[in-house]
Amino acid sequence: MRKRRLGSSKVVKSGDSPEVTRVRTPRRDKNEILATVASLLGSKRVSLQCMDGVVRMGRIPGSRKKRMWIKEGDVVLANPWEVQDSKADVAWKYTRPQVEWLERKGYLKC
Repeated sequence: MRKRRLGSSKVVKSGDSPEVTRVRTPRRDKNEILATVASLLGSKRVSLQCMDGVVRMGRIPGSRKKRMWIKEGDVVLANPWEVQDSKADVAWKYTRPQVEWLERKGYLKC
């Protein structure tokens, strides 16, 4: 048994239960779609290859600009604009285990 770090005196048993991975899936009612970052354009802008076959220019909103470090090849969740279908907002960035889960469940078509 090992102790927690942050000053807690509670004892944590390692290996009791398998690790649970929670993944945010795209919701059709919120107009969300999975996309892969094709290239970085600079100034909070990226080129997205969306799963519906459309290449969109993605924008990272100011509230997420410093929290999401995006590079080429990352899988993200995008919200296409209603006014202009060729543009989208980047809402979420998936981690490597989450991408593997999406591939296993059939959300990503690689």
